[in-house]
Amino acid sequence: MVDFATLSDETGVGLAWLKCTLNIGIAASQTREIYKRKSMIIRMLCSVLLFGWVSVAGTYAQEYPTRSPSLIIPFAAGGPTDTLGRNLALAMAGPLKQQVVVENIVGAGGTISYGRVAKSKPDGYTVLLAHIGMATAPALYRKPSVNPLTDFEYIGQVADVPMTLIAKTGLPPDNLKDFITYIKGNKDKLNLGNAGLGAASHLCGLLFMSAIQTELTTVPYNGTGPAMAALMGGQIDLMCDQTTNTTAQIKAGRVKVYGVTSKTRVPSLQFVPTLAEQGLKNFEVVVWHGLYVAKGTPKPVIDKLVAALQAAVKDPTFKTKLADLGAEPVPVAKATPEGLQKHLQAEIIKWGPIIKKAGVYAD
Repeated sequence: MVDFATLSDETGVGLAWLKCTLNIGIAASQTREIYKRKSMIIRMLCSVLLFGWVSVAGTYAQEYPTRSPSLIIPFAAGGPTDTLGRNLALAMAGPLKQQVVVENIVGAGGTISYGRVAKSKPDGYTVLLAHIGMATAPALYRKPSVNPLTDFEYIGQVADVPMTLIAKTGLPPDNLKDFITYIKGNKDKLNLGNAGLGAASHLCGLLFMSAIQTELTTVPYNGTGPAMAALMGGQIDLMCDQTTNTTAQIKAGRVKVYGVTSKTRVPSLQFVPTLAEQGLKNFEVVVWHGLYVAKGTPKPVIDKLVAALQAAVKDPTFKTKLADLGAEPVPVAKATPEGLQKHLQAEIIKWGPIIKKAGVYAD
């Protein structure tokens, strides 16, 4: 072995260069070893952190919910979506073992609440109950605040609610045929009310005017409750509204009914014929509802919400309450993320051309 420390300057430049080169190599080898050790430590730390995150996420999902989830209703208290939502909240509370708190966030045809939920923390504590308006928003708004197909996780469909064509009690016609004739003859004097742009009553009104080929002056209100009050008070002449809001008023004689918009008669309103029975063909409006949470909500949390929803749609008390209001929970097969996503996509395709033809925008 050569002891480079004893080499004199007289040994020559070559040996000095060799000494320098070998020292550099030794240093580089030591550096690589240090790098390897540091890399190993970093990988171990990352593994520990990842394992810890997965464990925490898993534990969080297993414990969910540890507090009351909020059910966001896009429309005013007292309206049909609110009525459905409050019954649903009671039905889901048992399976979730937590009270479900209803919160009404109104405005812009429901889209304010859509945006609020889409931007909420994806933890399953902010749940949106939205109706058919989720499918029509992309066509009604030129600059929509959310994308229904990309900004949410789906829980499932909830219930289908038929609509009714109703009017103030003072109007003379007693059947749909005479009512349509009366509308055509007095179109400049009649007002068609709705619960606001994008509301189900607004969409039903658009379809009705298109079906009878007659344009009426429309009067939007901030919710179906105020619109119903205006109808009963005589400030507006007619409107479409969901059976969850009209059944009691119809039975009490506070409004005049001309038909239901479903294919078949509604059990709680058997004395009311369908519009199709009376000659208005290809006019069917059933307001469907679905549950949504923010994109990125953990799957175990979604699974718990799906299970609670499916328990609710099978709950006899929930079914009875909806039947009394002319509504019906969906079959369990539709109360799934896949069922809601498929239906939402089909409804977006269906309503887009109708709204475009009407040339009506909410913004």
